[in-house]
Amino acid sequence: MTWFKRITLFSLTNIAVIFVLTIILRLTGLEQYLYNEFGMPIGFWLIIAVVLGFGGSFISLLLSKTLAIRSTGAHVIDQPRNEVERWLLGSVAAMARKANIATPDVAIYESPDMNAFATGASRNKSLVAVSTGLLQRMGRDEVEAVLGHEVAHVANGDMITMSLLQGVLNTFVIFFSRVIGFIVDKVVFKNERGFGIGYFITVIFAQIVLGILATIIVSAFSRWREYRADAGGAAYKSRGAMIGALEQLKAAHEPHDLPEQLKAFGINGGIGGGIKRLFASHPPIDERIAALQNPTR
Repeated sequence: MTWFKRITLFSLTNIAVIFVLTIILRLTGLEQYLYNEFGMPIGFWLIIAVVLGFGGSFISLLLSKTLAIRSTGAHVIDQPRNEVERWLLGSVAAMARKANIATPDVAIYESPDMNAFATGASRNKSLVAVSTGLLQRMGRDEVEAVLGHEVAHVANGDMITMSLLQGVLNTFVIFFSRVIGFIVDKVVFKNERGFGIGYFITVIFAQIVLGILATIIVSAFSRWREYRADAGGAAYKSRGAMIGALEQLKAAHEPHDLPEQLKAFGINGGIGGGIKRLFASHPPIDERIAALQNPTR
């Protein structure tokens, strides 16, 4: 996807969000009621919410490769220095051809953790990085399956989809927290002019609650895309190799030291039990293995 198409997609999504929210508010009569009763600047808040909601996601997407390289200290392989680096470049290039995308940049970063991640602002300007721990502790078939998993993330457009989803949810959180804050300030705190303390306290509280709900939604999508990427790794290498890689990750029992902003993009994201599952970016490895063993289930 070209930069022009990507920016156009972001713009059209912004317009769609504004359009849908405007239609809902108009059809329900809520916009007119809130303006007549409280003088609430619905239109202004809506525009601000979209700009802020999508602005952060768009900037993060554009800078994702640079930030990933700097935060992990990854070495991007321009000219292979040894046989391992030549093998990595060749494997990623072969899988990229199968996926019909441009070959991603390939990088290695120092870490005892068995992990890998993919990031980038587009399918044809992406990065696939693997840890030294993964290279040292997995066999080549399993490493290639992991590379296939990451190439599948790129081919599926997961980075842009996550950014769009996060942008939409950010917009709803920013907009509705202010609507709720305004109503509470006027109805509960009886403030008749401007924005009172009730508004600011309620906005902060509402943003926290709505932000938690948004995080649960993003995490659920992230878990779903991991199943798709596992299927991609199985298709680009083999099902047995992908299952073998996941079994080794399961057996590792170690902390996962990717930076916080990259954990959702690593193959080994870790997961907690109980309520923590709602916020996990990855499904339990047992469930991922079961999905590969029974693909039609």
